[in-house]
Amino acid sequence: MKKQPLDELRDVVARLRAPDGCPWDREQTLNTLKPFVIEEAYELLDAIDAQDPEKHCEELGDLLLQVFLQAQIRNEQASFTIDDVARRLSEKLVRRHPHVFGDLEAHDSDTVLRNWAAIKAEEKKQADRQERVSALGSVPRALPALQKAQQVQTRAARVGFDWTEIEDVMAKIEEELSELKQALASGNPSRIKAETGDLLFSIVNLSRFCRISAEEALETMIARFINRFHVVEDLIHHQGRTLPECSAEELDAAWEAAKLNH
Repeated sequence: MKKQPLDELRDVVARLRAPDGCPWDREQTLNTLKPFVIEEAYELLDAIDAQDPEKHCEELGDLLLQVFLQAQIRNEQASFTIDDVARRLSEKLVRRHPHVFGDLEAHDSDTVLRNWAAIKAEEKKQADRQERVSALGSVPRALPALQKAQQVQTRAARVGFDWTEIEDVMAKIEEELSELKQALASGNPSRIKAETGDLLFSIVNLSRFCRISAEEALETMIARFINRFHVVEDLIHHQGRTLPECSAEELDAAWEAAKLNH
């Protein structure tokens, strides 16, 4: 009988890691694979943004390979198998969705997230941990800063630590901007750094409050800036000059021209 695709993939990965398998795959450890997990995740995001189903399928496979490789290494250490990974995930999904698999009702996503947070907190208590359980304890340390800030704020909000009105969020941004201006006037580098961080954190909070991904918002702005900058370069190049040869006023005029169509 023909193997199921996931069973076939498991066997292929095990073969690559076998004594007579691929030298490169055999050399990999959990630590050496960490950069590839991050790289593949970002390539997957690029495929989603490109709206290319073929590329999306390929990049999902590349990320799945990282899961299977790490599970195979743990299998070789007699720690767990890929089946254990799938089983624990299924059990967790069922346990954390009582509104689907149980009797609890949840008619909107906010209720789902509150229930999810409560269930996770209860799971940690039942694990008999000695340390204090924190609502922020499971935020991954390796997340990009904007994404991490939004995760921290989201999890704090789930336990009631949040603004109630957007006007309060905007007032906080204005307060932090004022404090940054004071820090700039002081010329103190440490204070400027701290106040810049406070302002960025407050702006991320506004994004979260508006249900916007701060990471995606900044990515979109970066792409827009790059496109406009290329237009500026083309405009100046067609004049037979380079950007360093232009005055600030000329560059500003070229930028305004680029903004009209980009």
